[in-house]
Amino acid sequence: MAKKVLVVDDEKLIVKGIRFSLLQDGMEVDVAYDGEEALEKVKSGSYDIILLDVMLPKMDGFEVCQSIREFSTVPIIMLTAKGDDMDKILGLDYGADDYITKPFNILEVKARIKAIMRRSASSEKKEQATDVVENGNLRLERESRRLFISGEEIRLTAKEFDLLELLVTNPNKVFSRENLLEIVWGYEYPGDVRTVDVHVRRLREKIETNPREPRYVHTKWGMGYYYKG
Repeated sequence: MAKKVLVVDDEKLIVKGIRFSLLQDGMEVDVAYDGEEALEKVKSGSYDIILLDVMLPKMDGFEVCQSIREFSTVPIIMLTAKGDDMDKILGLDYGADDYITKPFNILEVKARIKAIMRRSASSEKKEQATDVVENGNLRLERESRRLFISGEEIRLTAKEFDLLELLVTNPNKVFSRENLLEIVWGYEYPGDVRTVDVHVRRLREKIETNPREPRYVHTKWGMGYYYKG
């Protein structure tokens, strides 16, 4: 089945170029030109991934991302201004899975999309025998990509789940931020290991009773992160 992508940008030439290229790769592409239109389409439709520009009319990309995260964990890639590090960090803070700086090469866009989709596809093929991982009051269902803490379901974004899944299935193993970027994101962000820090912080806010004294995801100072088994 063809993957369905929503492209959100008020620059119609950019949208046209992305749409044409993704259609050539056999994807279904829907478009929106402002934040309100994008949010309505996500509420009424089903998408495999969203490309979301930061600067949009009516609602900016951060507001749209935050609103989507209230009801969906669909992967979101933010499109940010070149060199604007604050936009990148804010995008991740609001729940984005990834970001691409403008101007971008369409090959990079497609590579990012395919990396996220490959990760999702591999997760769906996990064997039933290793589907459920339990540790104390934490229950991770790998096939359905659901997390429960003390019986309550915790909604994670795609990257938050991928990150937690890697740590949980390798208890007490310390992963450097560079390792996590390479494994979870599927490619490297030269110098942007803050991506990992933001995701770990968001993950802790969701799963830890006290994020400052974590029970699950721990920091090995000067080395990286690990899950305490």
